[in-house]
Amino acid sequence: MAVNKELLAPCGLYCGVCSIYLAHRDNNVKVKEKLTGVYGVSLEEVQCEGCLSANPFVYCRSCAIKDSVKEKGYEGCHQCDEFPCEHIDNFAIPIGKKLILRAIPQWREMGTEAWVKAEEDRYKCPECGYALFRGAKRCRECKTEVDLD
Repeated sequence: MAVNKELLAPCGLYCGVCSIYLAHRDNNVKVKEKLTGVYGVSLEEVQCEGCLSANPFVYCRSCAIKDSVKEKGYEGCHQCDEFPCEHIDNFAIPIGKKLILRAIPQWREMGTEAWVKAEEDRYKCPECGYALFRGAKRCRECKTEVDLD
């Protein structure tokens, strides 16, 4: 399995299952329109090619976690003995913090390739197998309610 390193957000919020990344990649205008209200951004700003790409989401362009990891010469928090640090403790989005605290220990234990596969497998509808994004509450294909986070 080839891992796209641009999708490896240092905090452990894997970009490959992010609604913003997926809506941009698939040019899903309906989802992009919903995300404008969630994030308070314009339709044009709902774009991202991954946290470590040249075109991250507007909120991810300046990130204390990303800066800290880079300063330490790490690829991600999974390599840092100080995890969880004040950057994680002070993470602005409670569900994001919860997911980071789940993901980083798994990334450490599994290694990058297996962890990416596990994240991609986690965000599939348990009924029909349709690929979902992190935070999805219902499968867009079969309409089954889901709680995968």
